[in-house]
Amino acid sequence: MHIFIDESGIHKKVDHSSFTLVYIEVKDFNAIEKRICEIEKELKIEKFHWSEVAWKFKEKFIQKALKLNFKVKIAIIKNPVNPAKELERILSHMAIEKRISCIYIDGKKPRWYELKIKKILRDKGVSASKVKMIKDDQIACVRLADMVAGLSRSHFDEKNEKRL
Repeated sequence: MHIFIDESGIHKKVDHSSFTLVYIEVKDFNAIEKRICEIEKELKIEKFHWSEVAWKFKEKFIQKALKLNFKVKIAIIKNPVNPAKELERILSHMAIEKRISCIYIDGKKPRWYELKIKKILRDKGVSASKVKMIKDDQIACVRLADMVAGLSRSHFDEKNEKRL
């Protein structure tokens, strides 16, 4: 079982400071990885990234991605006083699986974030060597987590409600 973690809005300084943490569980990694790349090719987009893709492509990507076999856990935190503490609290409840092969975390994060996540997962019995910080262009399933994080945060923030 592979796990993919992404968040949206944790470093945001304007508006309210809510953030979304997404935890995606994938059992057939290779099949989903291949299908996400095919979807991107069909839509003629190089790599899907929520903040960089037009709504027309977001909608089509979502429709196709929802046909894939994956499980999602989402936590939305509104105006956290201490994002690091909230991250620790949430992730300790999300990471409950026993047979984790690898955990991939979208790598555009500050060092404190990486260290905090590794500590939380170590405390849950997951080896730090199984935790990999990667860029979203390296593994397609990370882009799936980005889609879920962006979509859920858009809904929570009531942005583009007509499109959701």
